[in-house]
Amino acid sequence: MSLDVLREGAVIPAHPLALTEGRRLDERRQRALTRYYLAAGAGGLAVGVHTTQFEIRRAGLLRPVLELAAEVVDAEAGRPVVKVAGACGGTAQAVAEAELAASLGYHAVLLSPVVPGADEEDLLARAKAVGEVLPTIGFYLQPAIGGPSLSRDFWRRLADQPSTVAVKLAPFDRYRTLEAVHGIVSSGRGQEVALYTGNDDHILGDLLGEVAGRRFAGGLLGQWAVWTRAAVRLFDQVRAARSGDTAALASLVGSSAAVTDANAAVFDAAHGFRGCIAGVHEVLRRQGLLAGVWCLDPAEGLSEGQADELTRVCAAYPWLTDDAFVAEHLDHWLR
Repeated sequence: MSLDVLREGAVIPAHPLALTEGRRLDERRQRALTRYYLAAGAGGLAVGVHTTQFEIRRAGLLRPVLELAAEVVDAEAGRPVVKVAGACGGTAQAVAEAELAASLGYHAVLLSPVVPGADEEDLLARAKAVGEVLPTIGFYLQPAIGGPSLSRDFWRRLADQPSTVAVKLAPFDRYRTLEAVHGIVSSGRGQEVALYTGNDDHILGDLLGEVAGRRFAGGLLGQWAVWTRAAVRLFDQVRAARSGDTAALASLVGSSAAVTDANAAVFDAAHGFRGCIAGVHEVLRRQGLLAGVWCLDPAEGLSEGQADELTRVCAAYPWLTDDAFVAEHLDHWLR
């Protein structure tokens, strides 16, 4: 049933990592974040992905972070919620991480395309091996944070694999996004592969558009790790617009630039996305969900002027935030 949610389309936040000032896992706040996303109406969670910080593997935190999210979802969701685990590294590492995720009840694996020295054949072979453990979600990652350029033929062949259930397209590039969609559509299984936008700079444009007869089913986004209740409401409007609600469509078209402007502040576009994780943390810190913006890498933090940009977009677009919703429920989530 949870994979049906993925196919039908959902808001899937990329789950952040809650740390103490000593950069240790803050289990209480980690659980609170998961409760927040569930209460906000998210249809799934992506855990162990870039927003969770890839460094959790070196820090020995992959298992506990995956466990905490799964425990809260299984005990408290009360509805089908798709649990997506991130997997990194070469084939052996990715398969081992998929096996861990499967043992914890995850439904699918989002495969990081960043594998030093790997070519497209290597990535396809890795996806096939991981697909023997759990259904896979392909991932087109933006070059600014290490994503490789992948051909149309790669996406066709990935979609050909029976284990591929979805693809997250996040190259932050219109040309590469279209190329990937055309590749997926050209596969004999193309209609069985759900398209998810990860283009945080073009969220509404992707969700409202159509490429080669295909629409994006939903979004798996770092941007949706913040202001998630507002994101769910926007996604409800997207569904209404797709069903012919012209007022909803007009509202969304008018909102598209504001969503991108807000993302530029959160993701620190002005500084090559260096502060993207810290930006997510700062929004959650201001709401009380996190105690600070600490990352596992002490060198990661807010860029100069980024906090001011966050203040600006919050004031300019209050309808994009969900501060009142968080304030109402925060004590319950932190219990």
